[in-house]
Amino acid sequence: MHVPDGFLDAPTSVATGVVAAAAVGVALRGARRELDDRTAPMAGLVATFIFAAQMINFPVAGGTSGHLMGGALAVALVGPWTGVLCVSVVLIVQALLMADGGITALGTNVVLIAVVTVGVSWLVIRGLQLVMPKRAGLVPVQAAVGALLSVPAAAAVFTGLFAVGGVAPIDASTILAPMLGWHTVIGIGEAVVTGLVVGSVVAARPDLVHAARSAMARRTLEIRTPEVAR
Repeated sequence: MHVPDGFLDAPTSVATGVVAAAAVGVALRGARRELDDRTAPMAGLVATFIFAAQMINFPVAGGTSGHLMGGALAVALVGPWTGVLCVSVVLIVQALLMADGGITALGTNVVLIAVVTVGVSWLVIRGLQLVMPKRAGLVPVQAAVGALLSVPAAAAVFTGLFAVGGVAPIDASTILAPMLGWHTVIGIGEAVVTGLVVGSVVAARPDLVHAARSAMARRTLEIRTPEVAR
């Protein structure tokens, strides 16, 4: 979904750039509460995995492309604020060093691929955790659902931005169907990948998975309760 230079007009690109800069600034502060000496290395691993996954692109329509985004994976493993930073760093490196996505469209890409996917994924995961049993083993399923819904959500937001500030001679309604269709398929693939990766980490080190912290805290409390009772 990398948006190229010149695909959106200047006012729209500037507006998304401001939103992206604000989001990254807030994420920098929030990440301090999510990371510690044990979990900080995980952020680097997540960014590396997302970078590799995003190298696989699928042409969609009107010069746009689709690929795995990694927002749900980042949210589940390192949290929403750190997740925004991980995906944003990947996008910056891709734009500056690999010409993947436009420089003037960098803010748009950060909003779509980092902010929207991470935000939607986190809302989905937290919502499911409120209604599902608090078990670490369910986190991969929750992350997979977050991935499935976040990808077409980002495609829908892109279509909205194009309807407002698109400069290509393409009607927004022409882009909407292929964008949602392809990104729903991509979302299914991303859900599978996210579920498998998060499941592997949960099986090995659930204490390092951000989305499993509430379940791990509850498990610790249940283990220690009999000792307190005595």
